[in-house]
Amino acid sequence: MKVKLDMVGIVVMDMKASLEFYRVLGFDIPEKMNEEPHVEVNQDGVRLAFDKQEMAKEIYGGWEEPSGHRIELAFLCESDEALNKLYEKIIGHGYTSHREPWDAFWGQRYAIVIDPDGNLISLFA
Repeated sequence: MKVKLDMVGIVVMDMKASLEFYRVLGFDIPEKMNEEPHVEVNQDGVRLAFDKQEMAKEIYGGWEEPSGHRIELAFLCESDEALNKLYEKIIGHGYTSHREPWDAFWGQRYAIVIDPDGNLISLFA
């Protein structure tokens, strides 16, 4: 049996705040989606979905606030310069840095920011 990663879901506390962050990151998400309980965007064949906590509670049969870092969302940037510019754009919009851009020992340019729900979002080139 073959499986394919098709969608990554993110449970959000505030849909508008979360979608604003991902718009700054570069996703084209219509403003009219800000109040929806479920939003999906497709980027090159992989869907990124956002569900309000209330919806997750209904889907999962309950909800416990998670703690700790459990998954990484990592976004490939075109170049070191593009990563640096995107990082500055995100921070310029008031979002929090976890680690400023640096040249990692494994050969990538890397930075980590925090989305409105506390998820660590990696940028790399």
